[in-house]
Amino acid sequence: MEFKDTVNCGKALRVGVGIVPAIKEGDEEINGALFAEGPVVFGEPSEFDHAGATMMVGSLSNDDPDCEMPKKSLGTSGSIPTAQWIRGGVYVDGDIFVTGSVDCVSTGRLEARHSVADGLPKKFDIPHPSKEGYRLAHACIEGAEVGVYHRGRLRSGKEIFLPSYWKDLVHLDSISVQLQSIGAHQDVIVKRWDSEFIYLQGQGGGPVNCFYHVYAERKDVNPLLTEYEGNSRYDYPDPNFSEKSDIPIEERNYTDPNYKFPRNTYTV
Repeated sequence: MEFKDTVNCGKALRVGVGIVPAIKEGDEEINGALFAEGPVVFGEPSEFDHAGATMMVGSLSNDDPDCEMPKKSLGTSGSIPTAQWIRGGVYVDGDIFVTGSVDCVSTGRLEARHSVADGLPKKFDIPHPSKEGYRLAHACIEGAEVGVYHRGRLRSGKEIFLPSYWKDLVHLDSISVQLQSIGAHQDVIVKRWDSEFIYLQGQGGGPVNCFYHVYAERKDVNPLLTEYEGNSRYDYPDPNFSEKSDIPIEERNYTDPNYKFPRNTYTV
């Protein structure tokens, strides 16, 4: 049967045989419903060389001049409450772009990789910048605190300027300083420090020329609890830091007073 004009179906359209509970039967059959036993191909007829799925959606092949060429083969929209629901595995041969939030329970191979990664050095691994055919791998320094550092060189001065935001970022009484004289021995010492400067004194009270490293423990998050009872990282006492926590990301409080563990570093 061939139709050359518009076909309107007032009831349900069925292609194939079978009882279909989703669109109901008999007098209760839902108007405007569609059942196709499959396989079904939408779009370009030659894009699928075999029946690889019940429903296959290809690119648009309509040459009607009034038909605008879309940029997508499949579009879904809705908020009742979910635009798309999938039961079973999903295989994606290509990229995924997400502009909203992503919530997922990490299990299987991804979870296994996370578990291993938590116990391994945190490193970068890149093509070697100087040796063709080689790679370069470096790992992070790890310590028993949530720490930050500030480093540089002091040229003919007596004060190390701290970043302006450090007063709100770190505990001032956790600051430590390492100094290395440049050019000659200068008997450099740290006299004192505050939220803005590290005050130095050199030989004879003259200006100082040195390299410096300044370290401190952050105060904008709760201190790190370095030892705790448990069998996995999910046993960490503060649920705000767990990816399996029931607390939504936007509601997590990383300074929750219920999990304010003891400070790790004091230098005063």
